[in-house]
Amino acid sequence: MKTYEQHVKASTKDRIEGGAKILSGKVKEETGKALRNPDLQAKGTLEKNEGRVQKKIGEIEKVFEQ
Repeated sequence: MKTYEQHVKASTKDRIEGGAKILSGKVKEETGKALRNPDLQAKGTLEKNEGRVQKKIGEIEKVFEQ
């Protein structure tokens, strides 16, 4: 029996994880703004940007899988 990891293509995994990082980063960024915590805001911005890159990598991988 195949596990979840074996069923999901790398491109799909990257797009899902990237989307989750974008969402998590946005939450941290907004929380940092609300609490006037520039470190948390910066961490959120960084995580959001990492998510965008990871999601784009997944989209590029999908093109080359076909």
